[in-house]
Amino acid sequence: MAKKKVDDRSSQNSDSTRNDGDLSSNDDEPNFSDPEGFIDDITDEELLGDVLKQKPKETDGVESVIVVDGVPQVGPDRLEKLQSVINKIFSKFGSIVNTHYPTNEKGHTKGYIFLEYSSPMHAQEAVKVTNNYKLDKQHTFLVNLFTDFSKYEKIPEVWKPPEAQTYVGQADLHYYLLEPDAYDQFCVVTGQGHSVQIWQNTQPEPAVLQDRNNWTQTYVKWSPLGTFLSTFHKQGVALWGGPSFTQYKRFSHSSVQFIDFSPCEKYIITYSPQGDAHNPEQKRIMIWDIRTGQEKRSFNPEGPSAWPIFRWSHDDKYFARMGNDVLSIYETPSFGLLEKKSLKISGIRDFSWSPTDNVIAYWVAEDKDVPARVTLLEIPNRTEIRNKNLFNVADCKIHWQKSGDYLCVKVDRYSKVRKEKTETKYSGMYFNFEIFHMREKQIPVDSVESKEPIQAFAWEPIGSKFAIIHGESPNISVSFYEVRVGQAPSLLKKLEKRACNHLFWSPNGQFIVLAGLGSNGGGSLEFVDTQDFVIMNTTDHFQASDVEWDPTGRYVVTGVSIWKAKVDTGYWMWSFQGKILKRVNLEKFAQLLWRPRCPTLLDEKQLKEIKKNLKKYYAQFESKDRMRQTKASKELIEKRSALMEKFNAYRHKRIKEWGEQKPRRLELRNGIDTDELDSDSKNVEEEIVEFFIKEEVTVIE
Repeated sequence: MAKKKVDDRSSQNSDSTRNDGDLSSNDDEPNFSDPEGFIDDITDEELLGDVLKQKPKETDGVESVIVVDGVPQVGPDRLEKLQSVINKIFSKFGSIVNTHYPTNEKGHTKGYIFLEYSSPMHAQEAVKVTNNYKLDKQHTFLVNLFTDFSKYEKIPEVWKPPEAQTYVGQADLHYYLLEPDAYDQFCVVTGQGHSVQIWQNTQPEPAVLQDRNNWTQTYVKWSPLGTFLSTFHKQGVALWGGPSFTQYKRFSHSSVQFIDFSPCEKYIITYSPQGDAHNPEQKRIMIWDIRTGQEKRSFNPEGPSAWPIFRWSHDDKYFARMGNDVLSIYETPSFGLLEKKSLKISGIRDFSWSPTDNVIAYWVAEDKDVPARVTLLEIPNRTEIRNKNLFNVADCKIHWQKSGDYLCVKVDRYSKVRKEKTETKYSGMYFNFEIFHMREKQIPVDSVESKEPIQAFAWEPIGSKFAIIHGESPNISVSFYEVRVGQAPSLLKKLEKRACNHLFWSPNGQFIVLAGLGSNGGGSLEFVDTQDFVIMNTTDHFQASDVEWDPTGRYVVTGVSIWKAKVDTGYWMWSFQGKILKRVNLEKFAQLLWRPRCPTLLDEKQLKEIKKNLKKYYAQFESKDRMRQTKASKELIEKRSALMEKFNAYRHKRIKEWGEQKPRRLELRNGIDTDELDSDSKNVEEEIVEFFIKEEVTVIE
């Protein structure tokens, strides 16, 4: 029965098909086979290109596998020892999850093995470090990623020269100097690099230029001339520049923590104090060429070192470092020792380059009956151009004036000294400031003495004054001295009982901020004009940890960093006169840095001419400021007017709708107009409610 039903159904279907269609059931089925001699010239890639791209490969999923060749061939009895040695060498790069030691029919290893790591990054690091690793005299490892085999198989047999790439112009790295109103830029970092913002200090409100998350992992640093912004990462350092802050160069140096630019931005030094645990051969100090990105030289200092280890001459031609009783001076671009040997200087303690000349100042500690000595050394001829012997010296600090006209050596002196085991203890301390007149014949030296402890010293950047904070709390004073040609330094002013511990001169001199930073200072701020020593303002920024002048000396920023405080973090902006301009409370505020500017191209004569005719420019500047304020006010008025017009249009629209809907409201309310409060007084009931408020008792005598 079932078969019959199926046959009947199929016959019915064939009948219906025959009735519905125009084709006869007797027609032959179409033939899709290729004719004889047909040649298929269409490739699978043309037909199934998209599908073939998804075709699994033998190497898929094995990015974490490495192949180690050159392994000793051992028998079963020594296999366990071989595995122990291999595991000791390769496990320091990461966790090994699988191993395979191929063997022959006798059970002997074949000389190559397969290791699988938990991460492809660990496998790549293992290949980078252990390739050509010498196990012993007979065995050297050749290590490759498993995926490399498929890559090498695809190398074409016929070599084709690479195609010439079109030239891509480099972005203008100095665009910010062409800003018509000379607005400066500053960088703000929150958290540990969680957010990095680049702002332009436009008026009346700063404008943000860049806002990127996780741009750096720790902090940022501008190059000395402001060309590059450097960011720190686990793999190394990156430099950014141009209008969009595109990446300019990367320098691979794992776990880098410190960097130092050469003054002319030709070279950069990266320093990893701890080194790389996975790559013990990596040097801790590396010097790079910024333009090419190539490593020029590397060093591996012994023991802890104070940063910066290397110090540059003003023209990038030389850099030097200090060792035990030795001063090593290197020259560029060869990066070899000057005259192929270091200077042996017994007892050297510190040195510093002149900011404008190839002159090194260094000091040597006392040794029994030999006094301490300060020496000025001219490079490259190594000529000693000045010596100064000092007695009863405990310590020295070298301070160059920015223009290189003067050198100050702060000398800590003692009246008595005693030695206790390995320590030397001093008492009866007093202090001297030895001032070297670098531009005068034979470099005369003047001295300023202080019996009080010195808290801070700072030269005026442009000018011939210097300031000293001396004394102990609460009797702390600030003294200002001036140095004149052919004369000893003269005291200009002494400000007594000041709550400060740091000095911050304006980049253009004359103005200074006396700041009390840290928990002891409390954030006190004092703005002083040193031309006539007028106190322009005395204020404070509670718990302030940083003070930063902008490059033009027009603005000052004080900040409370999360590295120094946990609450009330942020930064305040002031005018050079101490007037508060802006308060920004920023959670996890970490760092604010003004973008440096290149030195001016104007000579001293042109600068004097501009200062002489400043009154002529005042009118232009005031007119520009008024236009800017008017523009800001005009924009605000236009914005408010537009909002008011928008509101009135919306209100008229709704009133019109309300009037059009009145007949419908009357219909719904039985003809009673309820649009007014007293429109239906008949249906209103008045109710009087009394309640107790207050009771007073007055006694009448």
